[in-house]
Order: sequence, then structure tokens, then C-alpha cells
Amino acid sequence: MKIESFAGKRIALFGLGGSGLATAQALLEGGADLVAFDDNPESVAKADAAGIATGNLHEIDWSRLDGFVLSPGVPLTHPKPHWSVDLAARAGVPVIGDVEIFGRERRMKAPESPFVAITGTNGKSTTTALIAHCLAQSARNTQLGGNIGVPVLTLADPSPQNHYVVECSSYQIDLAPTLQPSVGLLLNLTPDHLDRHGTMEHYAAVKERLVAGADHAVVGDDDEWCRAIGNRLEGAGRRVVRISGRGPVENGAFYEDGAVLRRMEGYPEARFDLGAIGSLRGRHNGQNAAAAVAVLTLCGLIERDIANGLKSFPGLAHRMEEVGRIGNALFINDSKATNADAAGTALASFERIYWIAGGLPKEGGIAGLSAFFPRIVKAYLIGEAAPQFAATLGESVPFEISATLPNAVASAARDASSDAMPSAVLLSPACASFDQYRNFEVRGDAFREAVETLRGQGNEAGQ
Repeated sequence: MKIESFAGKRIALFGLGGSGLATAQALLEGGADLVAFDDNPESVAKADAAGIATGNLHEIDWSRLDGFVLSPGVPLTHPKPHWSVDLAARAGVPVIGDVEIFGRERRMKAPESPFVAITGTNGKSTTTALIAHCLAQSARNTQLGGNIGVPVLTLADPSPQNHYVVECSSYQIDLAPTLQPSVGLLLNLTPDHLDRHGTMEHYAAVKERLVAGADHAVVGDDDEWCRAIGNRLEGAGRRVVRISGRGPVENGAFYEDGAVLRRMEGYPEARFDLGAIGSLRGRHNGQNAAAAVAVLTLCGLIERDIANGLKSFPGLAHRMEEVGRIGNALFINDSKATNADAAGTALASFERIYWIAGGLPKEGGIAGLSAFFPRIVKAYLIGEAAPQFAATLGESVPFEISATLPNAVASAARDASSDAMPSAVLLSPACASFDQYRNFEVRGDAFREAVETLRGQGNEAGQ
């Protein structure tokens, strides 16, 4: 993008990772007077090489600034504000992020362009990709970006012909005080990122801003935090479309008996069958699909286009990704399940499971997943969490300490191949990856590679 809404303005920027570099370049393209910095000298050198003016923000005159752009990964409030935020606060300089810049540019250039913003604790990347896929399949010019991995300011310049579908993290929303999407979607809320937001109340308040500022608010109905937000918006006179993965809602879309039902005021009732769509397996994906149906309806898609988009959705890597079969076992890569809530939705999706779990443990462990233990034939525990998880499973679930992911895949494949009943070998770790892998993507790739190696060695794999 060429950000012209900041032309001639004196802007400081901190954080020169991928989105920070993209933001700096977009501001410079539009004529901003920019100085950028980072605590990492290598990032500063990379920016210099790209022609971005850098300078130590400790040494600039903050009183001359019109704005300060902070990369979303840099602490704004908790556990304590970054030093650059303190300097901005003392000088009274507004602190914003890339999503805020996009919103201002859209309002200046093409306020009528459809802009869907999606947030939530779990499922937001899948739902964002699903909405964008359905829009693109219906021949809309679709721009997909944000927290899903494509910096929002690398998308095409705002134009009435473009449909923008943007995943927003709580960090990005916190830096977007005037966020005003056409359709705002809040999927769900469970405790997460409290190290960056301090309390659940603050975390929820940040998420609420996305739907509070939207022309159309779509809000999950499956947790108390979202229900309270929806009720608050309705109490203020807003019309709220509700979505659920657990059954009927009065005005919205919901998942029930393998299908999404749409019962939205002003639209005919409709049913969308998910039974044959592997990429949307499970109740949690039922909620994701219900959310997509509600949003796409508000975007003007007809039922046929929504149904065709759902059926052709390929899914996302590392999110209930079907890797392949060996004998009666279906191998599922759900490496993105970095907490127990996310793992629980995966465990709920299969009746007979060989479960690979573990990594860097999160607070609370897996005790809350005990309702799913009867579905688990055996567990294969890896990483730092293995002893803790073993103690939780106790005598309820057979387990082995596999230590590493390749060991776990080999053991699970061995056991599942001798099982006469259909089953799933499920990597859904309920843990962060950082004890053994750089991120969940690398962990998921390692799982996929291990499965493909076994298939290549002549295991039954449907060959």
C-alpha cells in the first residue's frame, strides 16, 4: 500500500520485523517523514539497507512527532510498557499500529470497500481463511491479511472493488483506536495472552473494541465473555448477529447435527451440510463455519455461493490438517493447538484416538480434558510436559513417554496399524512448541514429514 493519509506527517516507528518493515515502507511510499528503530541492531541494519531512515528514538525530539507506530509484538501495557511507549506517553504522542493505519487509509480512499475484521482466542485464522476463500470463489476481488501472516499494509490499495478480510490479534486491536470494519466478528474468548493484557477483563475489553466499532457485529454465544459483550452491545441499541457451535441462537447462525443453520433476521432460513467436508470437521469448526455463514450473508453472498465456498475450502496447515492414511488410521496435524481448550476441540472430533501431546506446558495442563480421556486409546507424550501429562493421565489412559515427536509418530503408527477399528493419530499438543521447535509450524512440518517417511517405507497408506 501507498499510505497517503500520513503524507507530510512526522512519524516514529518502533519494531522492524516483517510487519514493521512493511509498515515503514508503506508510510514512506505515501510521503510520511519517518524515523524507525528497533532494539535489535540486525533489524536496524536491514531497514537501513532497504532505504528506511533509522535513528535512536531515545535521541529524537518527541514533541515534533505527529504519531508513533508500534509493532504489535512490542508490549503496550503489560507486563510493562516498552520504553518507547513511555516516551510517547510523556510527549502526548498517539500510539497506533498497522491495522489502524489501514483503517484510516480505507476511510480516506474507499470507505465503501467491504472490510471484514475477525478476532477471537481460538479459530480465527481458520475462519479468516474460510471467509476469504468463499469470497474469492464467488468472484470477489479478495485481499487477505493481518495476523494470519500477511502484513495488512502489503495488501492492495483501498478500492471499492476490493474485499478486505483481516485477522486481528488482541495486540493489533489494542493499537487501533478507531477500528471500524464493515463486519466485525468476535468468535470466542478464553484466558490467553494475559501476560500482555494483565487480566481477563482487560483482554476481553480489547477484543470488544473490534465489534463495538463495526457497522455489523457478529459475536460468539458459546462463552460467558462473548455473551456478555453481545448483551452489552444490544443494550446500547446495536443489532447483534450471534453464532454458536452448540445449538440454536435467536438471530444468527449455529452448528447442529453436522450442519450450519442460518436463522438471521431479514434473510431466509438456510442449511449448509458440513458432513462431507474434512477441513471443517468437529464442533469447533462448526462454530467457525457458522461464523463464516453469518459474515458472508452480511457481505451479500447468496446461499449457493456460500455452500460452494464451504465445500471447496482446503483448510489451513497445522489446523486439523489431514496428512494421510496408514491402514485404518487417519493422521491429523493439529499443531496449532497450543493450549488445552484448542486440543479439546480436536479430541471431541474423533471417537478413537492415538493422541500425541506435550511440549512447553501452559498453565492448568490437561486436567480439564478428562471428559475426552475415554476416546483416547493411548497417548504419546513429548517434550517438557511429558511427566506432568503422565501424572494427569495416571491410570485413566495408557501412555508412553516418547520424548520426541518422531518417536511418538512411529509408536502411534505401530499401534494404530494393528487396530482393526478406524482411528485417528492426532497431533494436538495442548502445549507451546518452544522447548523443541521454533514455532508450531515447524512442529507441524516435522509431524507431516514423519508420517510421509512412514508412508514411503511401505506402510499400508492406501498405496
